Amino acid sequence: MTKQYVARGSSWGNAADLAGRVMLTAFFIIFGFMKITGYAGFVKYMDAYGVPSFLLPLVIVTEIGCGFAVLLGWHTRIAAFLLAGFSLLSLLIFHPALSDMTGQIIVLAELATAGGLLALTAHGAGGWSLDARRTAQQSGLGLSIPV
Repeated sequence: MTKQYVARGSSWGNAADLAGRVMLTAFFIIFGFMKITGYAGFVKYMDAYGVPSFLLPLVIVTEIGCGFAVLLGWHTRIAAFLLAGFSLLSLLIFHPALSDMTGQIIVLAELATAGGLLALTAHGAGGWSLDARRTAQQSGLGLSIPV
């Protein structure tokens, strides 16, 4: 007997949810790995803003770990909430300059990202996610995709 997995919602809606998760998390995952490869430079950057450098490993784990969790749709609401808080906190610490156009664009982009993450916090990852699969397995629902 083959276990079946049925994604909730429409295929278009699930595809849009997945695409949104990919777009929202790419930034965090890429910059998390950049912090590993350019560790010394990011330590100096944090020091310049008065942020203790011993927090950098936590920043890296948050960006990469929560980034992949949201991407895969695994404990999405928690991971998205943590990334939204992380985004807003980093916005307050590292991007206070609203006097120039570049600063304004960065602030608005960070706010938009946090907004998207809060929407994921409220609504979840969608049907094409590990969360949906876990929910379906726990409720005993049969689904259309063989696993």
